[in-house]
Amino acid sequence: MNDENGPVRYKVAEAARLAGVSASTLRLWESQGLLVPGRSQTGHRQYSADDVARLKRISWYRVERGLNPAAIREALEGEEPSADGAEAGQGTGLGRKLRSLRHASGKTLDQVAGDIGITASTLSTLERTSQGVSFKTLHDLAEYYGTTVSRLSGDESDEVPALVRAGEWRSWPETTPGVTVQLLAEGRRMMDCHRFVLAPGAASEGAYRHEGEEFMHVLSGRLELVLDSDQFFDLGPGDSLYFESRRYHSWRNRHDGETMLLWINTPPTF
Repeated sequence: MNDENGPVRYKVAEAARLAGVSASTLRLWESQGLLVPGRSQTGHRQYSADDVARLKRISWYRVERGLNPAAIREALEGEEPSADGAEAGQGTGLGRKLRSLRHASGKTLDQVAGDIGITASTLSTLERTSQGVSFKTLHDLAEYYGTTVSRLSGDESDEVPALVRAGEWRSWPETTPGVTVQLLAEGRRMMDCHRFVLAPGAASEGAYRHEGEEFMHVLSGRLELVLDSDQFFDLGPGDSLYFESRRYHSWRNRHDGETMLLWINTPPTF
């Protein structure tokens, strides 16, 4: 137990003891997408009191009901949302939207995951934490549900500022590690205006496409963009590129530090 001034946090061994299972079982359940604990600044797993309560529910479903991981995920979904989702902060909204869209379509986790080409545990983690998928997968899910990444990730508020001050950009939930997307213009506009900050090695992890046109301008670092799998563009500071969004495009940060760029889509179909 740690963090005396904040919420109670448990290490793996402590959480396992409280839940009445082994530490290896906790790691197995994490790999199955049943629960994703938080991490300390040094990368160690940290479990909240609500995580422990969820672990106990998972154990009960497994032992008393004999459910498999997929059935346990569905059973947990039917319960009241737990605080482990609320603690994910701004990311929770995207996960809730995806879950609502799936329920509205009458699909199960396994059905949607199979249609998209990902595992059910990955989709479950995304719906609960708004994290854990590639940029391409997020785009594929948006297309699957007939919406856009921007609408899924944005907060459609009635109060939309015309002016966004430097450093006050609102960020999307960070679904993909190392990819930060900041909004340079709020609300439903004719353009999606974003500032991408890419950590070393960050990438789309696959090609995607949609309607419209897009423009990018590299502020710092180096970006590799690939169009239709056979056109490679190596973009450095000050370089710009304009292309039709219907062309398959993928990208990655080729710099050993951060790469920052302005990225604009029109109409807002991304």
